[in-house]
Amino acid sequence: TIFTTISRESMKNVFIINAHQPYPFSEGRLNRCMVDLAVKNLESKGYEVRLTTMQDDCVVEEEIEKHLWADAVLLQTPCNWMGVPWSFKKYMDDVYSAGMDGRLCDGDGRNREDASRQYGSGGSLSGKKYMLSLTYNAPKEAFDDPGQEFFGGKGIDDLFWPMHLNFKFFGMTPLETFACHDVMKNPDVENDFARYIAHLDKIFPPVK
Repeated sequence: TIFTTISRESMKNVFIINAHQPYPFSEGRLNRCMVDLAVKNLESKGYEVRLTTMQDDCVVEEEIEKHLWADAVLLQTPCNWMGVPWSFKKYMDDVYSAGMDGRLCDGDGRNREDASRQYGSGGSLSGKKYMLSLTYNAPKEAFDDPGQEFFGGKGIDDLFWPMHLNFKFFGMTPLETFACHDVMKNPDVENDFARYIAHLDKIFPPVK
């Protein structure tokens, strides 16, 4: 598996990003509740938590500092049109582009002096982790099944592969993804919350 767990010895700071963008059909209560659950769960186990939402007035330098401070970044986001909402894309364009000065990554990793350096090898956040927590209108059975025509057998991490690559560009390592499915037509919020708490307890053990 490509996924890891948090080390009890070295991980204690978690930066949570709520990427939800309010839409007429989705005001963002579920993603907000997921963030609240994560904050309560992590702080109860001894983690320090910082939070940014897309409704905040984000200051680029402060957001870069949060990434440098964090041992793990938890991205809470809906799947909007097969990816993250536009406001988080703008956040990445502003914050992550500014961090290419060596703080988040040293450009794309290549240089003229060393032809062996590959594209995407310039990450400065090696040793840090990240986790995706996703909310989908699509039902669970739409994924990982070649008989489902739309996704064609692809899974939730396949759909969010560009987001995985963004964090990999910084040298970060993935934690196991969590997902809520069918959240608009057939929501099962109580069960989703219970599964999420169990997931967090598995991925983030208590800090010693």
